[in-house]
Amino acid sequence: MPDPDRPGRNERHAWALLRRVVRSQRLAVLATNGQGCPYCSLVAFVASDDLKHLFFATPRGTRKFANLARDARVAMLLDNRSNRASDFRRGVAATALGRAHEITGDDARPALRRYLLKHPQLEGLASRPDCALVRVEVERYVVAAGVDDVRELRPA
Repeated sequence: MPDPDRPGRNERHAWALLRRVVRSQRLAVLATNGQGCPYCSLVAFVASDDLKHLFFATPRGTRKFANLARDARVAMLLDNRSNRASDFRRGVAATALGRAHEITGDDARPALRRYLLKHPQLEGLASRPDCALVRVEVERYVVAAGVDDVRELRPA
């Protein structure tokens, strides 16, 4: 009997797993280019309904923001790990690859509302004048559920 928490070999199931991870998780690992080497940061994120965009807030004085200003290419790791042995059977990791840019004004308002619905405790951070709302335009996701079940998905 197939495990319902592992994807089948079809793309529709991989999209469903990705949506489940995006909805259930609050944090992701952001990888930027830190002057020639990878630099990782933990960020609170939210996704657009169509999964074309991921959003996070960060003060402009951070290393991650400086890295984004130099090189907009990013990777974000979204996963459902619980740090238990069951993660080896049921774990799903999705890497979002894309480009990140600060958004402001009318472009930022709906994304900020969405961000604060998921992360109301971060309203103080997000409302600071030195805080940037960043949109990642996702070019593709690489969704892995086990060693031999990896799918590449592109938002329509």
